[in-house]
Amino acid sequence: MATLRSDLWCMAFVRRHNDLGNMCVIARRGDPIAGQVFIELDHLDGTRSLFTPAPVVSRGRGQGWCSSVGSVGWSRKKRDRIAQEAGFDPDLWVISVDLRGDDPGIELAKA
Repeated sequence: MATLRSDLWCMAFVRRHNDLGNMCVIARRGDPIAGQVFIELDHLDGTRSLFTPAPVVSRGRGQGWCSSVGSVGWSRKKRDRIAQEAGFDPDLWVISVDLRGDDPGIELAKA
């Protein structure tokens, strides 16, 4: 099964959220063809979420995402996690979204 290039997927995701009125930017660019994508979500209520690709075994069909949610003090842990992953995988993309709702428009992996 063919997958979509990372740069095209990220640009489409950013465009869709900006068209919906959400502030969405690419915070870190990675490999345009096969870079992994992390999504930082600021709920604008003091909580944040970090969405990372789910392990292949829990995806089933298509791409799934895992989420971790935290409070205001959690942002340092989130930045450390992203920095650690970027040190391991320089092809990493990071998208940052400000969204009041709970639906970032991605399919979450089943637990």
